[in-house]
Amino acid sequence: MGRPRTPKGRARVTNERLAVEYPDAVCELDHRNAYELLAATILSAQSTDARVNIVTPALFERYPTPQALAAADPSELEEIIHSTGFFRAKARSLIGMANALVDRFGGEVPGPMADLVTIPGVGRKTANVVRSVALGLPGLPVDTHVLRLSRRLGLTESLDDAAAKDAVKVEMVLDPMVPRAERGMFSLRLILHGRRVCFARRPACDRCVLADFCPSAGTFG
Repeated sequence: MGRPRTPKGRARVTNERLAVEYPDAVCELDHRNAYELLAATILSAQSTDARVNIVTPALFERYPTPQALAAADPSELEEIIHSTGFFRAKARSLIGMANALVDRFGGEVPGPMADLVTIPGVGRKTANVVRSVALGLPGLPVDTHVLRLSRRLGLTESLDDAAAKDAVKVEMVLDPMVPRAERGMFSLRLILHGRRVCFARRPACDRCVLADFCPSAGTFG
């Protein structure tokens, strides 16, 4: 196979190779349903998945449903989630999220993006996580790893430097390059590759399965 020369071609080959490299890629936030994943994703902002997974068992034992969380005492909730950082703001978002689910969506997590982004604490990234992981809907979450790898692989070369750092603009560029049903997995695998190989400071190009066509391969001192 020839070396892909267009962003769409590089995205296609990246998707194919990372599917082989990470066949068992999964969302690393522990959850049993869409409500739990939504709460865990809100908590993951400026925190790690591992830290959130330490906190959520107690959180979901105390507040197993949106109805229970909507009625939470803020100080009690803050104490449970304290170690995830920004606990006061996150507590407000969690209670606001739960109230939105109860008041406007019958206690269920909605599927449409237009509904999800009206919920407190929920932006497009969080909405795409929930859509793709818990609801089986198309969604391509863009985090710092996806931003970095998309730029290095030349997938966002049509964007200027500022736009290439804008998660929403990058999502809009990547979406047409990836089949709808594969967008969530594409994001998960890019994230894993960013965590394990394509590091922010010193990427391990010598063991990268994308190095033969990556425009940035070998350019890091």
